Parts: sequence; C-alpha cells; structure tokens
Amino acid sequence: MIIVVGGVKGGSGKTTIATNLAVIRSRAGKKVLLVDADEQKSTSVFANQRDVLQIETKWSTIQLAGKTINAQINRLKGNYDDIIIDAGGRDTTSQRSALLVADIYLVPFRPRSYDVWTVGDVKTIISEMKVGNPNLQAFAFINQADPKGTDNEDSFEILEECEELKCIKITIGSRKTFGNSASDGLGVIEVKNPDKKAVQEIKGLYDFLYNKCIIPIQKIHTAGIQ
Repeated sequence: MIIVVGGVKGGSGKTTIATNLAVIRSRAGKKVLLVDADEQKSTSVFANQRDVLQIETKWSTIQLAGKTINAQINRLKGNYDDIIIDAGGRDTTSQRSALLVADIYLVPFRPRSYDVWTVGDVKTIISEMKVGNPNLQAFAFINQADPKGTDNEDSFEILEECEELKCIKITIGSRKTFGNSASDGLGVIEVKNPDKKAVQEIKGLYDFLYNKCIIPIQKIHTAGIQ
C-alpha cells in the first residue's frame, strides 16, 4: 500500500505521522520504503539521526522530488510491501506526482481555524488528482489535538462536510513525547517508558490504515486487474 502524508498547511505534524507509521509497519515484519518528498527534508533528518546513533532501522529512506516521483515509485513499489511518502505541507509538484500512484492520501489537520480552513484547497487537490488516479482514497484526522476537546469537535464538523475527504474520528494529542522521540531518531513506541496514550493514539491510526483500509484497497486493485 502506498500512503502519501500531505496537505497544504505546514506544521500539522506530517513528518511525525509518516515516521511513526514507518516504525510500526516495519516492526510488523513488512518491507517498508519511507520517501522524503518534502523540501524541508525533515524525514531525512530523522533517518540520519538514527544512523548517527546507530539505531537499528528495518526500513529504507530515500529522497525524491518533482514531477517524476510517480514514475520512480512505480519502478520501486515491486520491491516493498508498503511505501510511505512524506509530501510536506504545500501544494507542490512533488505531492501531486506522488498522489498519482498513491492508494491513500492522509491529511492531518490541527484543530485551529487557519488549518481547517484549508480543507477547500485540499478538496481541490483531491478532485484534480482523481482524474489521473480514480481509486485514490483521502482521509483526514485531527493531529496535535485540543486537550479540552472543544476545538476538536468543531474541526470534525467542518471536515465532515467535505465529501471528497473522509474524516477519521481519530485524534492524536499534542504530546511532548512525539517531539522528544523524534529528536532522538525514535518512534514513540521505541522509547524507554513510552507514553501509553501517545502509543495508543498512533496505533489507532495505524490500525485504521493497515487493518481497516487494506481490504477495500485490495478489492480495488483486484477489480482493476480483471
């Protein structure tokens, strides 16, 4: 399965989500390719930190950019069980190219007005990319959630109005452990004495993507072959 973690607003935690999904998926015994397609190269920094600290890494990380990403991913996908692409927080050629070969477009939103207001721009990207990739599924969820919950519910209501973007009723909190673990080159499940709530939240997202979405996606691919 190919997942693009993207959007049009920076600072919503896309790299955190992409890297933590790669950690969990590789620990499940899958051969994973993590692609840094973001100009800021945060995913590559994360990978380099693991190398410097000699942390065992069971997946591969590469950098790709530009309009040829879809062709390059098509050539590589036969070598991996799963590909996770960190496309960054701007409407770029790289993100659009990646979406041409993606199964899932995963868009995290912070529960703030400026972030949620970008849903119209995301809707436009989805509509345009489905012309070339009609099987693309798009999902939104709340990241860096409001601990009091009020802003989260208001944001969910706005996201649910967008038919092109399916809203996952999952929230991932704004927890220090995500930033602290990333600076050490670790996923939240790899740290000593892990934050149980953070682990539960990221595993909830992982379970939705890889256990609940994977069967429908396999059916789509099978139908395309027939």
